[in-house]
Parts: sequence; structure tokens; C-alpha cells
Amino acid sequence: MEKAAVLHLPGSEYAYCYDRDTLHLKIRTKKNDIRAISLIFGDPYAFVKDHLDHFHWQSTKIPMKMVAQTELHDYWFAAIKPPFHRAQYGFALTDQEGRNAFYGDRGFLTINEQTLSVPENYFKFPYMHEIDRFKAPEWVKKTIWYQIFPERFANGDPSLSPDHALPWGSKDPGVSDFFGGDLQGIIDHLDDLQQLGINGIYLNPIFTSPSNHKYDTLDYMSVDPHFGDKETFRKLVDEAHRRGIRIMLDAVFNHIGSASKQWQDVVRNEDQSPYKDWFHIHSFPVRTGENGNIEGRTTLSFDTFGFTLSMPKLNTANPEVQKYLLDIAVYWIKAFDIDGWRLDVANEVDHAFWKKFYQTVTSVKKDVYIVGEIWHSARNWLQGDEFHSVMNYPLTESIINFFLEDKTTATDTVSTINEHFQKYMQPVNEVAFNLLDSHDTARILTKAGGDKQKVKQALAFLFAQTGSPCLYYGTEIGLDGGNDPLCRKCMIWDKEKQDQEMLDFTKQLIRLRKAYQPLISYGRLEWLTADDEKRLLVFRKSFKGQTLIFIFNHGKNDRAIRLNGVSGKVTDIWNHRIVVSGSLTVAGGQFAVLGTDL
Repeated sequence: MEKAAVLHLPGSEYAYCYDRDTLHLKIRTKKNDIRAISLIFGDPYAFVKDHLDHFHWQSTKIPMKMVAQTELHDYWFAAIKPPFHRAQYGFALTDQEGRNAFYGDRGFLTINEQTLSVPENYFKFPYMHEIDRFKAPEWVKKTIWYQIFPERFANGDPSLSPDHALPWGSKDPGVSDFFGGDLQGIIDHLDDLQQLGINGIYLNPIFTSPSNHKYDTLDYMSVDPHFGDKETFRKLVDEAHRRGIRIMLDAVFNHIGSASKQWQDVVRNEDQSPYKDWFHIHSFPVRTGENGNIEGRTTLSFDTFGFTLSMPKLNTANPEVQKYLLDIAVYWIKAFDIDGWRLDVANEVDHAFWKKFYQTVTSVKKDVYIVGEIWHSARNWLQGDEFHSVMNYPLTESIINFFLEDKTTATDTVSTINEHFQKYMQPVNEVAFNLLDSHDTARILTKAGGDKQKVKQALAFLFAQTGSPCLYYGTEIGLDGGNDPLCRKCMIWDKEKQDQEMLDFTKQLIRLRKAYQPLISYGRLEWLTADDEKRLLVFRKSFKGQTLIFIFNHGKNDRAIRLNGVSGKVTDIWNHRIVVSGSLTVAGGQFAVLGTDL
């Protein structure tokens, strides 16, 4: 028994309240090392007295299920419902050679009557406090997001366009180009989004800023005049809500634009500025070129986002900065009824601020959705008191590596995806913000080398995962583009230039997702096949008597798939065909989605 590989962390993603009455418990072991694990649990105060007046703790023993396997580890799971919302618990492990051990709060112990009777040997979940439970808006699980980069989506009011704006789509975008996209353009195409099946829009920043991307914000309380005004934004929110579409705004509270009044006051008045403590300033002056602050150098006189001098970093530990930013967050919820905040560079802002942010915005709108831009493992932000989700780029990478760029094997893909989902609590995974590309990455069609079938497989795989999927504008009509700024091309509205076949595919995919949303959200991922040679992935999700089986043939040759252990009527609901004799053929580069009743 490889005891060094065994891991359980109380009060973490290994032990948490799933709902008001259910406790989820998980333990990790070395891959293929453990044959069985039993969970021993009970109320810590439940003792009975025997005929000798000795007290004995009452416990229950149930088998745990191995639910995921990675390259190195197995993960075991059990859900229990403690009657008094408290529990103590331990694990009885049996390895492949039949050797046994008890694992609890005092580490590994020999299993015997004395070990099992000592309360101190067990892990504790003292009480299942409802206030401590991770909660997220229920509506997110049903949402199909659509990300819009406002400057490039549609020009609805040419009178607002900058004087130097280029004709729409006249060239591939440069870093500083403007084309005149605005809020009215989004309003004009809400019906298109509704017909596509979208019910959530994620907008890149709309606040006043000199750039086309608006992450160097000057005034968070105003709409950029090239995008429109507050009344136009109000109309956008109202019209979206009327169509059942939620609106999530993007803001960067890590830094502010160097042309903002606050930073310019510091530039002029240096250490006499009332805003000097709003930033992380090491020495004065802060004027470019006067104190070592040269672009790209690490010896800046003030902290910035990266080495970008136009984005001085805010001191979010400063109470004045906190009030300023929290007032902004509340204003757009109260005044315009927005439904969510996406927070840029969220991992570089202190946790104390984000906890205040969470308390503030959820007190104003209980079901507001909070998403942080974090590209790496993010468990510290996902404990229920900061964010509901992060940009789920680790999942993105696993899908792209297999389906689009052919970098990994089927086995590796299963391992990395399993490991990713095991990093978080199940309720976190259920509202994960899942995406394949964005304004910060090359578009998926370009990553696929122009191979549309690869894109379709990747999208279908994404939509089959627990979480809330997001499309980047233009994906549905075949828009391509490399890394920034090429991923920010103008949307194509000429139907003759759109890929109508891809549009129909996307609509069908969204309909499938909506039709089976509870099953996809709550069903556990069970891998049936991961064939490296054939590049074949098959997995199942089941929930409340329904089962979906997803088959992805990422190889070049047709494959005959035998459905062992599946009985009853089976239908390929994607390709509209009945599966007979428990087998079907999936063509190379294609996928199938099978539906069956358990």
C-alpha cells in the first residue's frame, strides 16, 4: 500500500457540503494500488451503553466508489446525509494484496476494535453550516454564453465611430485599430443571438477608455462615447432580458488607465497627490522615462499590469480604493440590473478585497454571477466567498491539445480532464465558465488549421461537459484569427460570406445542450473507452433514469463501436438514427450522441 499517495483534506474539495443535507467526501490513492475503500462515519455524539455500562460509538460503514483515474492517482467518492448535520469519519483501505489500514485524522493506523472506537482517530466535519456552503446562481447551469468584443461585433450607429475608424472588416485588425463597433450594433443583432440559442452575453469592457479593448479604463462610471451612452446600455440590458438573455460585464480592478484622473493627479503632484496611496509607488517621479520606468524593464518606479506603463496597478488594500471599486460594482447592478461580473487579472488582486466584493454584490443581487480571469488552478478563489467560477482555461487546453492540435493521446486527455474536475467541489464544476477561445487567444478554427470537423468535435465535447459553455463571437459562422490582435476581427454579417453550415451545426448543438442540460450538468462523467491508437474517446453521463453516451472518433478511419452492457432502445440523437444490435459505425472525424433509458 503506497501510503504516501493517499490524500484527504478536511474542509476542502475533499470534504464539503453539496447541499443543505448532503456531505461529499473524497479520498485520493495511488493509481491501481487500492482495491476497495470503505467509509466509516457517524454522528460524533452518538454513543450507546452496553450491559457493562461501557459506551460505544455508533457508526455506519459503506463502500466508496472509484470515480476518476489519472496518470498517477485514483479518486474515491461517497455522499452521505448526516441526520444532525455533523459527522466524524474515516477510511478503511484494502490494497491489491488484501492488506488493510485505517486512515483518519491521526494518519494511518492498524484496523482493530480499539482504533475504530477512539473518536480522536477520525476526521471531523463539526457542522454543515448553510452559510458556509458554496452557492452559485442556478440559472448559470442553463446558460449558453456568447462573448462579444464590442468594438468588433457590429456598427449600429456610425455617428459614434472614432474619426479614424476604418471601414468595417476592411483589413485584419492591428493593435490600435478602430472599426466602430458599438452597443447599438449588439442591440440590432439580439434576435440573431436569440435564434442561435444564446441566453447569456459576456461583454468585454464598455467603460470610457482610449483603447479599442478598454482594459485601460479611465472612468468606470460611464459608457465609452464611441460605444454609446447609458441609455443605450439600458436599452441593451432591457431588450436582452426581454428575450431571456442575461448580461455579464467585464471590468479590471487590478489596474486603471494611466490617463485616468487619479493617476494623472499623481503624475502632476507626486507625493502630494491625494491618490498617491491608491497605487504601488516605489519612488517619485512616476513620469515615463524620468525614474527608470522604461517599457519592458523590471526596475519600474511603480507597479503595473505586466510591464505596461499605461496600466498602473491599484492598491486594493487601500480603503479608499476599495470603496471606489465596490461602488462601481454596485452601481451597474442597481442602475442597470446586470447579471454578472467578469473580473480581469483577478489572481493579482488580494483575496481580502475579493471577499468584500463578493459580500457587497451578492447583498445587492443574490443571484449575480462572479467570474474571475484566472488561467491556472484556482481553488483558493472558489471556496464560496469570492468567485463562482473562473475562466476555465485548463479544460480549454485539454480539449484543444487533443481535438484541434493533436498533441496528446486519448489516455492523456482522460487523465488531465479527470484531474481538472477533481480539483474542485462538484457545485463549482456545475457552474464553471467553459470556453475554447476568447479575445486573449487564437480562434479555434485557426488552431485547428482550418479543419472545421475538428472544430465541431471540440465544440461538441465542450458542450457535453459539466459547466456553462461559452462561444466567442463569430465561431458560429466560421470566423478565424490568430493571437491578439487577429482574434479580434470584425464580425461578418454578409450571409453569403458566413459559413451557414457551421451556423446550423451550432444551433443544433445548442438545442441538444438545452434539451439534456440537467443530465449534462449533474451526470457524472464515466469514461468507457480511451483508445490511443484509434484516437477514440467514449464516455457516458447518467442522471435520473436518462443516459447519454458520447462517441468521438478523432481518427481518420471509420470505427465500429460495440455498446457492451447497454440494453433497451438506443438512438443516435445527433445523427437521427436507431442503433440496432448494440453497435454502430462512426465515421472518421465524426461523433455520435446516443440516448437511452437506464
